[in-house]
Amino acid sequence: MAKRNAENISIGDALKEFIGANRLEKGLDIVNAKEAWNTVMGVAISKYTTDIKLDRDTLYVQLSSSVLREELSYGKEKIIKLLNEELGKELINKLILR
Repeated sequence: MAKRNAENISIGDALKEFIGANRLEKGLDIVNAKEAWNTVMGVAISKYTTDIKLDRDTLYVQLSSSVLREELSYGKEKIIKLLNEELGKELINKLILR
């Protein structure tokens, strides 16, 4: 069992400490990347998104529309920038549209 801290800390700090101690950051990054995609791209594009996978610094997005995939491929750099801004850190360096 973990040692208890004597001082009072905020819930946010306690959660950060718990996440760091239990190495949960990677799993949370995957969930946050999926949420960021849906937030940044909006409902219209989310309807055509069938799967999202984060592997290291690459985000793989499966789309059901080849026309939409081609259209989004022209703005990959901007999409990456918007996603990283939404996430609050440089998590994604490469975007693969399938």
